[in-house]
Amino acid sequence: MLTLTVLTGNIIMAEIKRIEEVTLLYEISLALNEHLDLKKSLYKVLDILSTSLDMVRGTITILDPLRNEIYIEVAHGISRTAVSKVKYKLGEGITGRVIQSGKGIAISKISDEPHFLNRTASRRSKTSEELSFFCIPIKKGNRVIGALSVDRPFDENYHLKEGRKLLSVVATMVAQHVINLETIRLDKEQLREENRRLRKRLEDKYRITNIIGNSNKMREVYHMISQVSKSNATVLIRGESGTGKELAAHSIHYNSHRVKNAFVKVNCAALPANLIESELFGHEKGAFTGAIRQKPGKFELANKGTIFLDEIGALDLEVQASLLRVLQEKEFERVGGHKTIKTDVRVIAATNKNLEEAVEENSFRGDLYYRLNVFPIYMPPLRERKTDILLLADHFLEKYSQENDKDIRRLSTPAIDMLMNYHWPGNVREVENCIERAVLLCEEGVVHSYHLPPTLQTGVESDTLPALSLEDAVGNLEREMIIDALKNTYGNITQAAEILQTTVRKFAYKAQKHDIDYKQYR
Repeated sequence: MLTLTVLTGNIIMAEIKRIEEVTLLYEISLALNEHLDLKKSLYKVLDILSTSLDMVRGTITILDPLRNEIYIEVAHGISRTAVSKVKYKLGEGITGRVIQSGKGIAISKISDEPHFLNRTASRRSKTSEELSFFCIPIKKGNRVIGALSVDRPFDENYHLKEGRKLLSVVATMVAQHVINLETIRLDKEQLREENRRLRKRLEDKYRITNIIGNSNKMREVYHMISQVSKSNATVLIRGESGTGKELAAHSIHYNSHRVKNAFVKVNCAALPANLIESELFGHEKGAFTGAIRQKPGKFELANKGTIFLDEIGALDLEVQASLLRVLQEKEFERVGGHKTIKTDVRVIAATNKNLEEAVEENSFRGDLYYRLNVFPIYMPPLRERKTDILLLADHFLEKYSQENDKDIRRLSTPAIDMLMNYHWPGNVREVENCIERAVLLCEEGVVHSYHLPPTLQTGVESDTLPALSLEDAVGNLEREMIIDALKNTYGNITQAAEILQTTVRKFAYKAQKHDIDYKQYR
């Protein structure tokens, strides 16, 4: 009868223990899915282990595969200072050996283990505080990515094997969250590195020296940009459409002390008058029909950075008043809001309009004009810097040849003459479009005059080139092709004739007709 009672008691105790373990695993499962913040979930797991397993201290460590270094991700019962400082090398101490081997370990008494480092200095060697220690690997497939470590008071009746088995199940449950944590950390690091790389590329792209042009007028622009970049002064960039005002604005920002912060662009002419104020200053939820949520404006997004207001002459008078306040007081309210928002933004404005005339006509506020015109920079039109045309053409020729995977090495002499004689009303943007078109049409190594747009070829639009007869036009084309062939063969008539698929006799006759001396190209 006594034996039966003992057996029944053992069965009941085993059942209670099994229920406790199931409850523990259930609570851990809930904890792991409770928070979107993965760290909070892991802290919660350690709290549950502390309550259910009498855990004194516990850690979840993660292996950094790039450095072969193990650090503590979350901890219970250990000071934050120790957590931030303590790191292990792979294979170092018990934790390092477990992660290296992928095999868990259970130690009955820490004081009997010579490999125990106690690097966190959180365990004191007193008999009354004798501890057992468990360290279980956390795995991603066959790869060990971390470890779960637990201290609990020494109990000679506690089965280490069962404790190790239970913690192995917990480690398996935790693994997916640690994997997610590791993935997020690697993604963040990759994003930071990508951000640094892109920022470096932008800084390189918008260096002052990367603006094409060496004419005297452009040197004045470079000097002005270098003078104003390091300050917080408001800049007004004047100039015709296509002269590179936005490029100058980029250069000012990326050469300033605000380079690590946002550069926000707003085209004032591209936005409807009823939306521009909301775009610049933001709006509150319900401020107007369609405002279903609060939206920050461009000035908020550009805080500590630079905002570029292109075509500022297109702003209506009501928005001009709000902009004046931002420039003077460094504050504004969202549309439909009452809270005053402070902002630290460097303003760069640009326009192709005559603002002085607009002020006289009362279509632009005089006080705003003077507040914007602190440091004016004038971008000269291309017709005022003719010496830069060829530099720009060569730059765009190289750019679009690479983009379209074409081996186009140069512009022919007639093509250069045509570019130099045109008056370029569209400025640099027109040159770029012109060269891009020529590259797309060109199937040779040289851009010829017939690859250029009709506006340049006929001279009708520019009033700079005389009308040619058919005979003269054919003669010019023959001369151009003969010169190019001689340039490519360094004055070798035989090879030049082969390129043009004609005989040496005919080639020599045509060269003499057009007064071309092949010896000049040797």
